[in-house]
Amino acid sequence: MARSEQVVQSKPVQRKREPLGGAYFWLVVFYLIYCARPEDWIPGLHVVPLAKVSGVLAVLALALSLGRSKRGVRDLPWETLFIVLLLGVLMISAVFSPVWQGGAVTHTLDFSKEFLVFLVTLLAVTTLPRLRRLLLIQTGSVALIATVSVVKGRSAPRLEGVLSGIYSNPNDLAFAIALTIPLGFAFLLRARGVARRLAWGAAMLVMATAVFYTASRAGFIAMTVAGVVCLWHFGVKGRRPVLILATGLAAAALIVFAGGTLKSRFMAISGEDLSTDVQASAYSSFQARNLLIEKSFDTILKFPLLGIGLNNFQVYSGTWREVHDVYLQVGSEGGIPALILYLLIFWRAFVNLRRLRRIPDLDEETRLYAGALHSVLVAFAVGALFAPEAFQYFQFFAVSYCWVLFAITVEQRRAEAPLATLPSLSIRRAQIYAETSRTKPVTLAR
Repeated sequence: MARSEQVVQSKPVQRKREPLGGAYFWLVVFYLIYCARPEDWIPGLHVVPLAKVSGVLAVLALALSLGRSKRGVRDLPWETLFIVLLLGVLMISAVFSPVWQGGAVTHTLDFSKEFLVFLVTLLAVTTLPRLRRLLLIQTGSVALIATVSVVKGRSAPRLEGVLSGIYSNPNDLAFAIALTIPLGFAFLLRARGVARRLAWGAAMLVMATAVFYTASRAGFIAMTVAGVVCLWHFGVKGRRPVLILATGLAAAALIVFAGGTLKSRFMAISGEDLSTDVQASAYSSFQARNLLIEKSFDTILKFPLLGIGLNNFQVYSGTWREVHDVYLQVGSEGGIPALILYLLIFWRAFVNLRRLRRIPDLDEETRLYAGALHSVLVAFAVGALFAPEAFQYFQFFAVSYCWVLFAITVEQRRAEAPLATLPSLSIRRAQIYAETSRTKPVTLAR
């Protein structure tokens, strides 16, 4: 009898292999390809659509393993539905576009790939180490891109990325860095040992330097907001005055030694003393953006339901330029319903972080990631007012990270303690914390 009891007691100690290993493997490959762009580094790889291949393999592996998944379709959060509806509205908008139907359909199909990556992330990232690996891939890749751009890609008057795609344009490069710097803060504070902390500190300094060299006003605003929110979470609430002091000194040094062009571009907004080509170009850009903003409002008023089709504003405006405002970009190209769905997606990310913070006694790593992701979301919400980055992947990565981090925490608590001892965070029939039996299947709150 004692022997049988010993066997029974030893079962919970046994560690099961995490499901969806194949889907997660290909998801990691996709993140490496998207964030690090090896096709731009290694000769010959550009002829192979690496991102598409890895994405398709991840979805295929997911489909073949759904029966063994820890989470099911019913567990998926509301933001999944909102993205599906957004894609539906954008496709209808493309089909009935008054500007260019073919181009709008093509760009909508390209954006639909993000949903597949989003779905695999929600279902396959079931542990904190899996999430940490994705965060590390994004942060390390962007830090590497920033370093190479500063060393080899510096050009006058503005830094341009040395790689193509999402890093080629100064504004795109700066925005990608701004949305990644908060993750660098988390890894810096999580690092153990002086060498690792110095390495992460140097990486963040190089990323910030790259943003200054791009002279991107939108990128700088997004990075500043991200830094302020990070310092609130990690410096003020985390009681790390040294972090606040070090960040302030680094920011001051960057403004003095690398902020010349950026300062000129900001000063040029007034239209006074345009004595250099940089200032004249910046003022011309500012005026053109104001005209595009007015044009986008007119577009929304004229096509409020379906817009003019994804990526068609450049054609419709007659200038071949995008409106530098995410919200106006979505509203003019997809219509007001698309804009509402777009906002709901990011609102849900804030909701997930708020629920996560209500769970007591979070471990240090989870708190760091939660603070970093909150900083990313706030930085995007503010920076989106000045940048045409509506359909880049980084902000949608952050949305998926928020729910995954919440889901992992809930699942861990379900395995460790009776749910009656936890606060009620569920809005889906209160099933997460209302259940008190560990034998029932996990049901995550939408």
